[in-house]
Amino acid sequence: MAFRIYTKAGDKGETALFGGKRLPKSHIRIDAYGTVDELNSFLGLVRDYNEAEITRAFLKEIQSRLFTIGSNLASDPDKKMAVPDISPEDVTLLEQEMDRMNDALPELRNFILPGGHPAVSHCHIARCVCRRAERLAVELAQEEWVEPIIIQYLNRLSDYLFILARQMGEERGVPEVNWAPGKAGS
Repeated sequence: MAFRIYTKAGDKGETALFGGKRLPKSHIRIDAYGTVDELNSFLGLVRDYNEAEITRAFLKEIQSRLFTIGSNLASDPDKKMAVPDISPEDVTLLEQEMDRMNDALPELRNFILPGGHPAVSHCHIARCVCRRAERLAVELAQEEWVEPIIIQYLNRLSDYLFILARQMGEERGVPEVNWAPGKAGS
């Protein structure tokens, strides 16, 4: 018989963490790792919009790190379990890639409005989902143990996605639209 994805175990609104502990699906921990999964899906879309192999490969690595973050958040914090780790080197790689991209972009002098091309817009949506995942991880950390490096990685990743959106616009010849406060219709 083929593997079936459905188990029916969550039909009453609960799900199990790695380690067996059951929580309501509305629990902040479930929301946090569910949002990381949502972010990972958006990054797949952003990766699909990229033609540069270096960017596609880097995004695939980020997606792998997000699975690692998800497995950490989906694990029972009261049990010592072997789960993959995010490392300071993962954060450093994001910083190095941001520096590389930023060096080739025009200096940012204004707030810019998201948009201009579907690829750029999707990258900005991923950035916003990343910020939400970060906020949820911070909220969870106020109640239960969360590895601090997870919050740091998500914070840096949202910065990376902002720079990536700018790079994608530059590659496509899409001009950035500066925010002009109080000038509707401009």
